[in-house]
Parts: sequence; C-alpha cells; structure tokens
Amino acid sequence: MNILPGATGLAAGRGHWPAWLAIAAAGLAVAHAGPGITGLGPARKLVFRRLGGQGDPGHVALTFDDGPDPESTPEFVRALAEADVRATFFMLGSMVAKAPGLAAQIAAAGHEVGVHGFDHRYLTVRGPRATRSDLTRATDLIADVTGRRPTLFRPPYGVLTGPALVTARELGLTPVLWGSWGREWTPGATPASVLQTLVSDLDGGVTVLLHDSGCTSPPGSWQAGLGALPPLLDECERRGLRVGPLAEHGVRA
Repeated sequence: MNILPGATGLAAGRGHWPAWLAIAAAGLAVAHAGPGITGLGPARKLVFRRLGGQGDPGHVALTFDDGPDPESTPEFVRALAEADVRATFFMLGSMVAKAPGLAAQIAAAGHEVGVHGFDHRYLTVRGPRATRSDLTRATDLIADVTGRRPTLFRPPYGVLTGPALVTARELGLTPVLWGSWGREWTPGATPASVLQTLVSDLDGGVTVLLHDSGCTSPPGSWQAGLGALPPLLDECERRGLRVGPLAEHGVRA
C-alpha cells in the first residue's frame, strides 16, 4: 500500500481517514454525474418514462435540437408548415445569438421553444458554476429574442448532471429527453436510414428527436433528417397518431 509520508500515525489514530475521503469524493461524483444514466435509452424507457418524453398514447411529440441554423432550419420550418404541423425546437444559445431573427420567426410561427444549453458540451465536464451560467445565459437569451420564457430543457447528448437538475428547477425548466431518434449523425445516414431508425421506436406517446442543424454533426446529416420528415409524418397519420409539440403531449409535471 502507498501511504503518504507522515500519514501512518494519522491513519492509525483516525480509522484510515483516506478511505473516507475517497468515499466522500465518490459520493460527490455520483451527485454530479449520476443523473447521466438517463442518457441511456433503456434506462429512459424502463425507469424514466416521463423524463424520456412518454406522453399521450394518441400523440407523437416532434422535437428538434441544435438550431436555429440559417442554412437548414428554414427548410424544416417550411416542411412543417406544408404539413400544418407544429413542433418543439430545443435551441442552442450560441446559435440564437448568431440568428436571433430566425429564432423569433420560429416562435412566431407557433412552434414551441426550449433550451438546449448555450454551448453544445457535455454537462459532466462542467462544474456547478459553469452549468448555472450556461443554462441561465441560454434561457435568458431565448426569452429575450422570442418573447417567450422557455419551460423545457434538453441537455446536450441527453446527459444530465446534479447541478443541471438543480439549475433547471431554479429556472423553471422541465427536462425532457426522447424515445425515438433519427441518428442522422451516423456516417452515411440517408433519409431512408433515418426513417427506418425512427420507425423502429415509433409508437403512440413517444417523443421523436431530429436535428434541424448540422452544427454538431457530419456534413449531410441535416439533409438526411429533412428527407425523412415528410414520410415520418405520413407514417404517423397512417397509424392514426397526432403529431405536435411537447406542449400538447402531456409530459409536464
């Protein structure tokens, strides 16, 4: 065993205190990153159904992450308008800062807006102060630009932390993940592959995730998602499932 110089007597007198420090450190780590288990699909489906966006069995919640992106988001908004469908857009503060007018247009078109953080980084690499700053900055900016105070939060990569949950509660944000996603960021993804991936988990009450921006994905990703959107809406109609934003999905506490 490796013992620090001078620690032998202390350990003998205090019951091996370094072990207790290790346990305490482990406890803090679990408190910080433990909620990240919700990023695992099976965990969401089996244990965290509400957090995973499971709602009205006759409804499918359609959500988009990573925008607003002037290159791609208008294409998604146009496709939704043609289908007379509204959705929830989880926006990155950094993208809103670059395209505030587009963010405002999305809200004005009747779509719901949510918070995806300011920068698209794993929350597990952020401390409590940085987490609070990131979420507060994004929430305030989205509210100022769209005229609507967001009430929904989706963490980058679907990974939550203790500080993120605390901050979300303080900001009045309800965390919502997803149950079906297109995985457009997979190398070689096509509209057909995205649709097949989505349909494999498509059911009444599910929350669907697509990306209206390729800012964090390989080239061609958003085009694959856009191409899968119309047939996805057709499939939902064929199954008799209504499609809309999370506001109509019944997942809030």
